[in-house]
Amino acid sequence: MSGFVFSEKPIEIASGDGVTVTDTNGTEYLDFGASYACTPVGHCHPEVVDAATSQLEDLMYVQASYPHAARTALYEQLSEAGPVDVDNVWLCNSGTEANEAALKFARHATGREKIVATKQGFHGRTMGALATTWKTKYKQGFEPLAGGVEFVDYGDIDAMREAIGEETAAVIIEPLQGEGGINPVSTEYLQAVRVATATNGTAMILDEIQTGLGRTGSLWAADNHRVVPDILTTAKGLGSGLPIGATLCRDWIAENCGNHGSTFSGGPVVSAAAGATLDVIEREGLPEHAAEVGAYLREELEERLGDDIREVRGDGLMIGIEVKRGSNRLLRDLAIDHQILALPAGRTVLRLLPPLTIEREHADAVVGAIEEVVE
Repeated sequence: MSGFVFSEKPIEIASGDGVTVTDTNGTEYLDFGASYACTPVGHCHPEVVDAATSQLEDLMYVQASYPHAARTALYEQLSEAGPVDVDNVWLCNSGTEANEAALKFARHATGREKIVATKQGFHGRTMGALATTWKTKYKQGFEPLAGGVEFVDYGDIDAMREAIGEETAAVIIEPLQGEGGINPVSTEYLQAVRVATATNGTAMILDEIQTGLGRTGSLWAADNHRVVPDILTTAKGLGSGLPIGATLCRDWIAENCGNHGSTFSGGPVVSAAAGATLDVIEREGLPEHAAEVGAYLREELEERLGDDIREVRGDGLMIGIEVKRGSNRLLRDLAIDHQILALPAGRTVLRLLPPLTIEREHADAVVGAIEEVVE
């Protein structure tokens, strides 16, 4: 049986170009979420395609214990791009693996066991990352998971302070919750978490798998909140859809991270694609563009949808629209009637994660379509 893990949609995608994808029937769709934030520079950006193709012709694979130019260059790019002093880089294959490594590194560096996570948070599906993921539906049938995890309300600094102590290895937190419903928190909250973790010798892990690489209006959401974590994780859009993730660490974590490894860590082809992706994001000013177009999109949604919805929330081009009834029918109607692909974030939230290259005319098309299906 093929594809038995995923519930497949009745649209078979054949190609992608910029902000659109095309199915096998030749129907073109505006992609506002089909790629789960994995195409920040758009589908099949020529610079990324050229970098990957050129590398593919020279060398498809060499294990990470052998230096390679594409991997070495990516180490340097990520080291320079990370928040100040968060400049040690571990490469892997996905966001789940990046978070799994972060949890291992924090436990080893601190010599402690307890992890604090937040309700509604999502950090992955491997056993360690899954243990820090809130929703029961992801855990059913897989327990017992890794122990020592305590969940607190997202945004409640008193609860967070009470949970952190001398036995706490790490706090893992999204600066803007994605899967949990596009839930933002204040700068004051994240800065207070930073103070509480530093005071107790606890590692602060910022999960930027979905929020990073310009999506929320700066390269990292950490920059929006003026917070420097001990560990930052990234993936999704890093390779423009090719499988790669990264765990960035401060020195005190990297110097005592323990024994860890991965066969495919920083493969040449995905490293080349990731390097080109970072180049395009920086050169084209995509974080700033996401901030501008995202603000316009949110304002238009709020003005035109009004009382027909409960709330519009998010930052940059990571936007959630909380509707008054189930989101699945709305998503279906957007795809079938308007050729727009979006995502859920829970049962009543439409999630928009388009390429960062969209323009106002794309935003206008989506607002009009959502207005129609909501009505």
